[in-house]
Amino acid sequence: MATAKTGRSTRPTTAAKENGTKIEEGLNVFKSDRFDADAFVQSKCSLNDKEIRQLCSYLLDLKRASAEEMRKSVYANYSAFIRTSKEISDLEGELSSIRNLLSTQATLIHGLAEGVRIDSLSPKVSEGPNANSLLNIEDREPSDLEKWSAEFPDHLDVLLAEKRVDEALAALDEGEQAVAEAKETNSLSPAALTYLQTAIVERKQKLSDQLAEAACQPSTRGAELRAAILALKKLGDGPRAHSLLLNAHFQRYQYNMLSLRPSSTSYGGAYTAALSQLVFSAIAQASASLRIFGKEPAYTSELVIWATKQTEAFALLVKRHALASSAAAGGLRAAAECVQIALGHCSLLEARGLALCPVLLKLFRPSVEQALNANLKRIEESTAALAAADDWVLTYPPGSNCQSGWPSSASLGNTTAFQHKLTSSAHRFNSMVQDFFEDVGPLLSMQLGGQTLEGLFQVFDSYVNMLIRALPGSMDEEADFGGTGNKIVRIAETEGQQIALLANASLLADELLPRAAMKLSPSQASYKDDHRRRTSDRQNRHPEQREWKRRLVGSVERLKNTFCQQHALDLIFTEEGDSHLTAEMYINMDGTAEEVEWFPSPIFQELFAKLNSIASLAADMFVGRERFATLLLMRLTETVIIWLSEDQSFWDDIEEGPRPLGPLGLQQLYLDIKFVICFASQGRYLSRNLHRVVNDIIAKAMAAFAATGMDPYGVLPDDEWFNEICQDAIERLSGKSKADRDLNSPTASVSAQSISSVRSHGSY
Repeated sequence: MATAKTGRSTRPTTAAKENGTKIEEGLNVFKSDRFDADAFVQSKCSLNDKEIRQLCSYLLDLKRASAEEMRKSVYANYSAFIRTSKEISDLEGELSSIRNLLSTQATLIHGLAEGVRIDSLSPKVSEGPNANSLLNIEDREPSDLEKWSAEFPDHLDVLLAEKRVDEALAALDEGEQAVAEAKETNSLSPAALTYLQTAIVERKQKLSDQLAEAACQPSTRGAELRAAILALKKLGDGPRAHSLLLNAHFQRYQYNMLSLRPSSTSYGGAYTAALSQLVFSAIAQASASLRIFGKEPAYTSELVIWATKQTEAFALLVKRHALASSAAAGGLRAAAECVQIALGHCSLLEARGLALCPVLLKLFRPSVEQALNANLKRIEESTAALAAADDWVLTYPPGSNCQSGWPSSASLGNTTAFQHKLTSSAHRFNSMVQDFFEDVGPLLSMQLGGQTLEGLFQVFDSYVNMLIRALPGSMDEEADFGGTGNKIVRIAETEGQQIALLANASLLADELLPRAAMKLSPSQASYKDDHRRRTSDRQNRHPEQREWKRRLVGSVERLKNTFCQQHALDLIFTEEGDSHLTAEMYINMDGTAEEVEWFPSPIFQELFAKLNSIASLAADMFVGRERFATLLLMRLTETVIIWLSEDQSFWDDIEEGPRPLGPLGLQQLYLDIKFVICFASQGRYLSRNLHRVVNDIIAKAMAAFAATGMDPYGVLPDDEWFNEICQDAIERLSGKSKADRDLNSPTASVSAQSISSVRSHGSY
């Protein structure tokens, strides 16, 4: 242990010696006779202008960072700062009282000491030569000031007994002035001065107690209360006066609340309005009464704390008696109305410098969130229940002026009638969403706009999942979709019913839901702020809504992709799983002795027929929204052609066998692809992506043919020949009579070409 102590004690000593040595070495430069002060300073301060500016910039950044850190620290500890300020103010008052008591006691002790000394010396002095003079002094008549000081306490007692407050305050001021003058002129004996000071302190305390008692009485109101508080402040008891004033207003509105009895059958909005009137009126009156104290920070902070406490108590009452039941039942409108009423009363205090709305919003937010989530859940469950029985037939909204079926010719120019043609479950979904957005003020003020949009997106996405499950063949994929909604849904058997699913989703996502969500934009809400605030909020809100709309469209894309994939599979595969689109249909064409009737392959004829059928149905269901129908046809065509382009087994057979692709097979494949381009171009749904995939297919087919040693361009007729055959096929498949077609077109002679004539085009 001794060794350990020794080790600890020697280390500081060694370090001190080392530091001393370094300091000694550093001072040697000043001991030299050749020391040049200017050169030394220049070596230590060799900064150029750029470095000095950088240093100044760095110091300014430090200054700003320090100011920002101070501001954050003040805001983060504001409550503690206010509480500490109040405690300091109270402590200052107590120290002032202690100082007065100590001064009084010191004066009293000094007076007693003087009296004892005089009494102890009086016998000896009386024996001296000045005894007669001292006796004369004792026998002299008291002065006017001495007479006044002797009568002054009784006069104060009379004023206090008669509650003549103003006169008592004036008398106390007069007494304090007399004490100050007596101290300066020594016109009163120490004992008399002490007696006068003690009398003033005691009467002042008594008057303060009388005023405090009066301020606490429920019957003391208005001017009488303010007079009592002002008198207390003049007596130097400001903290007590301030607390009494706040307590008086609190007791008053508590008494008024006795007549406000909420019941289970009372209307929440009425209760909230009555309670708001009582609470915020009391806070406003307390704020107005505080003009007595001016703008002293300690009093202002105490008012803020008191008002915040009353606001929190008010919010708890509203939540208990009005919001709780509405939120639990999903009554967003009722909950929103209660919040709006409370915020309306609370916002009136902002003109008095009391911004208490954030306190209310923080406390009301959980209840409004509960009502919001319950409302969204009800929309989802109600829509799911209707989807289970939906016949997927488009109709106009119930109660609308439009008759079921087609609108009259007078309404053809009005696309609104068509836009609102939905199935029963979609009509219900839309009407519930429109009601949902009737009152969105509190959602904006509580910054719940983003949460509302997200919740509505989830409900819409759940509805799209049900629409996907309504497609034939989607029931096996039911487990892939999340959500807790009803998974029982009626299957859309016909193409018309399936396109009605797309009509539901697209109309809701493109128009109806975004139109309803625009009510969440501050430009649509009933803000009463300045134009600059509305513009700023609108600019901040629109990007969020645009992103939300893109997500809605993404959900519709899932439904569209599922629709196109299922129809593509129906075209390509049989019920047994065999493919209609195989390499054999091309590579087996060569080697036969039969003449070829040039016409598109059956699968591409079926594709054309299906696209025509869907186009006809879409034209009736998407009036005013033809772009969506065009994109649907484009997507379906792309799905089939992309499948052909990516079918590796198909291209393995084309490129590697069992036999090579011959001239007729190449010509038929080229004709099929040209047929797709022709009818897609005429239908105006030939996309760039489709054109790229078609070119890839033609390139791969020609490369496979060229691998056999023949020139593909030598066996393929001109594009005009293919175009004429494709046009003739389109007309025939469209149901046009033979008389309607041009019998003299070159197609009639070319389409009957024999195998030998085709091969005569030449080869390698």
